Amino acid sequence: MSLFKTLFKSNSAVNSNVEVLNTEDFKKAVHMNKVQLVDVRTAREFKGGHIARALNIDYFKGDAFYKEFEKLDRSKPLYLYCRSGNRSNKAAHQLAARGFEKVYDLKGGILRWK
Repeated sequence: MSLFKTLFKSNSAVNSNVEVLNTEDFKKAVHMNKVQLVDVRTAREFKGGHIARALNIDYFKGDAFYKEFEKLDRSKPLYLYCRSGNRSNKAAHQLAARGFEKVYDLKGGILRWK
């Protein structure tokens, strides 16, 4: 198998663990279930308003960001959001690559939530 095919296959497998949800579907999931819900914005952004029961793990904290996720259950669905969806989407793919089985990302971030 060529290197390109190997890389493509690897990325496809990781990407299949990430699903971007619209606001309605994300709200249903986090309101009806006890889920692992994480806001990946900065502490300052989080203090300005966040979704109830969300943990705050700052995407910009480097290795500390990943260490905080080691405390969570990789076999349970993980729901992420940020301000606009950019950071949480990057984080979703990185966490899926680190073994989280299913990661959901809020399309458009908390800007769409309100």
